[in-house]
Amino acid sequence: MTDTIIIGGGAAGCTAAVFAARFGKSVLLFEKNANIGRKLRITGKGRCNVTNNSPARVHMENIPVNSRFMYSAFSMFGAEDTMNFFEEMGVPLKTERGNRVFPVSDKAEDIVSALDSELKRLGVKIVRKAVDSLILDDGRCVGVTADGREYRSGSVLIACGGMSYPATGSTGDGYKLAKQAGHTITELKPSLVPLVSSDKFCGELMGLSLRNVTLKLMYGDKLIYSEMGEMLFTHFGISGPLALSASSHIREVQGGRYKAVIDLKPALAPDQLDARIRRDFNENLNRDFINGIRRLLPAKLIPVMVKKSGIAADRKINSITKEERLRFGELMKAFTVRISDFRPIDEAIITSGGVSVKEINPKTMESKLTDGLFFAGEVIDVDAYTGGFNLQIAFSTAYSAAVNL
Repeated sequence: MTDTIIIGGGAAGCTAAVFAARFGKSVLLFEKNANIGRKLRITGKGRCNVTNNSPARVHMENIPVNSRFMYSAFSMFGAEDTMNFFEEMGVPLKTERGNRVFPVSDKAEDIVSALDSELKRLGVKIVRKAVDSLILDDGRCVGVTADGREYRSGSVLIACGGMSYPATGSTGDGYKLAKQAGHTITELKPSLVPLVSSDKFCGELMGLSLRNVTLKLMYGDKLIYSEMGEMLFTHFGISGPLALSASSHIREVQGGRYKAVIDLKPALAPDQLDARIRRDFNENLNRDFINGIRRLLPAKLIPVMVKKSGIAADRKINSITKEERLRFGELMKAFTVRISDFRPIDEAIITSGGVSVKEINPKTMESKLTDGLFFAGEVIDVDAYTGGFNLQIAFSTAYSAAVNL
């Protein structure tokens, strides 16, 4: 018999295990992978965007669905607490653009190593098995079964992630266990995921990375999202930070109503851009159009832009009219990619959907249906935009649960 069992050795599970042990609980941590923190190791391109150095209000604003559920958890354990938590374990942190927080070393491995070392120091026992089912007794969760054996405990925390990145172990196990206890699982969808386009030119632009561009996500004529940053063209559509962030604002992608409108020169107002184009045209009056815009755009983008402009590639620049030149400038300020679908959920960074928040106590993370059963992290129906906000959800819910296990 142990005080508490925690299922999942990711960000939420490990954090909850550390705090539960610090609060004097005996802890069994179940992790089916050979090592803890498989997904943590690859977050932020291997750098691990630990949190966002912003007040709780900003974190709430970056959660599109069920943000109010997080109010108590953020009040108990916010971004500053997360930063202190890791720095006290010997991981110096830094704050970058957009208040994103990373290890000074730029190594996600340092975050995982710190958690691993602290779990060992506190005597948390890790069981390298997948949990098969919960043990339920008269409306209370009193343990789990794994590999045919029963493990009894005073409480159980489900913190085994969603369905994104299944290679890291996030294969939806938490949803099955929650259903066993009678919980509702809301519709599971990919979030922070690359976007598919039916536009053939995306394949022609495959591998092209754009920096310092602005991407606007439009639903018909309605602006849904706008941000400046980086993006990438792929064989299927678009990816990179801007595309991933835009994806979390899309509810029902089918129907072809969404489009990404890219401003290739956001630092220039339309009249400033026209002045720049005129200057380049004046320097290349006798050249073909396709050769006279080399300094305006990345080489890979030029043939696509020429085709979209409707100006023949071999037209002499001195024959291009003012109207054509202005339309070309408008194209540079509004390069449009039609969005037709999400990439599969196993390519998503985050799963949108999960255990219904209506069935979880927001102050304690305990099930309202089954005593002694708790939830933390991505398994709950709360997800956020990019920028460290999702990991903060994991840490905050983990702490709230740990206090009450």
